[in-house]
Amino acid sequence: MDWISSVTWPQWFGYAAVLASIVTCAMKTMIPLRLVSMVCNSLFITYGIFANVYPTLILNCILLPLNGLRLFQMRKLIADVERAAASGQSSIDWLIPYMSHRKLKKGEIVFRKGDVADAMFYSVSGRYRLLESGMEIPFGQVFGELGLISPGNVRTQTVECLEDGQALSASYQMIKELYFQNPEFGFYFLRLTSERLFQNISRLEEELAHKNAQLAALALKPA
Repeated sequence: MDWISSVTWPQWFGYAAVLASIVTCAMKTMIPLRLVSMVCNSLFITYGIFANVYPTLILNCILLPLNGLRLFQMRKLIADVERAAASGQSSIDWLIPYMSHRKLKKGEIVFRKGDVADAMFYSVSGRYRLLESGMEIPFGQVFGELGLISPGNVRTQTVECLEDGQALSASYQMIKELYFQNPEFGFYFLRLTSERLFQNISRLEEELAHKNAQLAALALKPA
């Protein structure tokens, strides 16, 4: 095959980089994807240097450290999850640096019952209420995580902002990636959602007992 003999050695690096780029498009998990992307960047850099293809060289000189940073962040996040799971902690402090900030106004609906659920939230400031149950969400509390395990991934309640505040959000895509990268996270998330379910049941029982006591007191009052 004449074309093979005509290919210069820098071009072989370019073809290898193209192949690595195709492989990254077929990958499903983030850490292997980042690793292969870094190999791809290195191959393109080698090709760009010796073939004098400067746009490719500049682009991959930027992408290589960026992929390295994202790889470091993901590995650190997984390590933090493992420590939290091993220690039995239910706090999500380890996830906060990776969450997005969202400002909320009084009267704003964070999400409605029946909406497709795509993220969970963490209340930083302000006040929030579950409209269907009437319960307020305490400060520093995770909410919206049950949508990930609900049938059809839909919201189970409506959350309203009662006063201006700020919340952090983590996409379910990130949660799923953590699960695939580290199965221990699945048990951690299960514990987190189970605690929320038991908390909701406990609050409903307390409110029911309070209302029953009020009804009993009214029944005892003289007519």
